[in-house]
Amino acid sequence: MKFIHTSDWHLGRQFASRLLIEDQEYVLDQIIAYLEQYQVQALLISGDIYDRSVPPVSAVALLDKTLNRIAQLNIPVIMIPGNHDSARRLGFAARQLSASGVHIIADFEQMLSPVVINANGNQFAFYGMPFNDPELVRHHFQEPVNSYEAAHGLLTEKIKQVMDTGSINVLLAHCFLEGAVNSESERPLSIGGSDVVPHTVFDGFEYVALGHLHAPQYKGVEHIRYSGSILKYSFSEQFHKKGVTLVELDTNRRASIQNLPLKPLHDVRTLEGTLSGIVEMGRQDPNAHDYVLVKLTDTHAVLDPMGKIREVYPNVLQLEKPGLYRAEGEVQAPGQALKRDEYDLFCDFFEQVAGQALSEPQKQAVKEVILDVRKEEQA
Repeated sequence: MKFIHTSDWHLGRQFASRLLIEDQEYVLDQIIAYLEQYQVQALLISGDIYDRSVPPVSAVALLDKTLNRIAQLNIPVIMIPGNHDSARRLGFAARQLSASGVHIIADFEQMLSPVVINANGNQFAFYGMPFNDPELVRHHFQEPVNSYEAAHGLLTEKIKQVMDTGSINVLLAHCFLEGAVNSESERPLSIGGSDVVPHTVFDGFEYVALGHLHAPQYKGVEHIRYSGSILKYSFSEQFHKKGVTLVELDTNRRASIQNLPLKPLHDVRTLEGTLSGIVEMGRQDPNAHDYVLVKLTDTHAVLDPMGKIREVYPNVLQLEKPGLYRAEGEVQAPGQALKRDEYDLFCDFFEQVAGQALSEPQKQAVKEVILDVRKEEQA
């Protein structure tokens, strides 16, 4: 049996105030094409379908459109809520939708009833573990659960109590696997690292489709793995290779795994250099419409750098000027001490606007004004 594992769609996400609906639809089209190309028999979505619990209308409309297209292919969809989703909202009408092949496993009762698919004479059982935390599990089962490891361990045991060992069993879960690599765009599940879950908690399944972490990876064993997010959602992810995971389970319960790449509408990059160098680079850059973070290395003040960069890189989303601050290479932040004082910066500004340097009398006048302002601030 073949299926595609994906997660962390984050529909409705914004990247530096840029709504990514068009970018998300672009890669979802590619996922649907993969479903047809590889003739898969199921699509698994391991949480964070939306970016927030109350998603924008455009995100709901995109999910509706995508699921309708998949339903026309007669391919079952199995999904669980992640920490960004509202389980109750995502699970609305789940029982009615299951009749059309969209299976949303949003609570602990549904977790114990697998989605069963028969293929090539074998029975495949798909269990979904909705995102959970210790408090939620402790309250529902009235068990002394005080950690994410204990919560996931208890839920796994509940599933194994009803699991048919004669079936080939697959689990969907949304958690932070111990030792895995995270990125800036993921919302922490707890404070102080207490949210990690060892991979051994998921022993006993032929494949575990994880969500939450945005880099495709596995830890411990290859069949317990993250597919990663469908897009780069922060500049910390610029070197990630985004895609979905194609899995084929044979009759011997072995999983053959292949990463299928997703090509973004706009890639995510960091550019570093002087303003003049960045502008010149942009004039010749065939991918100038990428989402970019620019780090300027100029050590003098520059006039309207964002406007000048945007003329060649229209999707510049963030600008940093570490060259103007004492800590070389650090990100600009409030309170950092300037490498060059107010007088130097004003001289740079004047020369760029007027096209000539300040005269000696003008320089003296500027110094006196700055000195008077400092005296007033100290008074």
